[in-house]
Amino acid sequence: MDSEGHPYSPRDLHLPGYVPCSLSQSNILSVFAFFTFLLVSLTWIFSGRLPKKTKTDRLLMCWWAFTGLTHLIVEGYFVFAPEFYKDKTGFYLAEVWKEYSKGDSRYAGRDAGIVSVEGLTAVFGGPASLLAVYAIATGKSYSHILQFAISLSQLYGVGVYYITALLEGDNFAASKLYYYAYYIGANASWIVIPLIIAIRSWKYTCAAFKGQDQTKKHKVR
Repeated sequence: MDSEGHPYSPRDLHLPGYVPCSLSQSNILSVFAFFTFLLVSLTWIFSGRLPKKTKTDRLLMCWWAFTGLTHLIVEGYFVFAPEFYKDKTGFYLAEVWKEYSKGDSRYAGRDAGIVSVEGLTAVFGGPASLLAVYAIATGKSYSHILQFAISLSQLYGVGVYYITALLEGDNFAASKLYYYAYYIGANASWIVIPLIIAIRSWKYTCAAFKGQDQTKKHKVR
């Protein structure tokens, strides 16, 4: 701990009333891993009972269920609990953000850019992701355009997240371990997976329009 009473970087970050984590890092991560596994398992089992769903469809449903609830619950808590770092009860979500702030102290410091991005993601990205689960499950015609739009928004959000950090000095991690494990590692899936989904949905959408154009040409003939 430093003179400010917290473990974050920069050391002069002012967090009056900061209360250290009650849970250990291993406890926080194991609980998150357990509920992630449970959610993905239940979604996979449920999707297996749906007719004509490929393994890709089922994996996509798992992803959108996970990311949707993460946006709504985990990120939503951050947005609407500005003083989570003062929590004395050991409430799990407060502990998550106290821990994650070791990788990016802008969360504990309520950086305006971070709050804006996370707020939009929680309010719009969360429900939209769950709607994507429903769209895939029921074979809605808007499934691919919806997935494409959400994936682009996620890529945009991650882009803003990293670019603002670089512009502000990229000095928000307590150590290199937290920098690579949390700041880089924890966000990597929201780069790789949305990119893959965006490309896939783009191809499907283009193919659909191409098929429509060919049908129109045949009718004209």
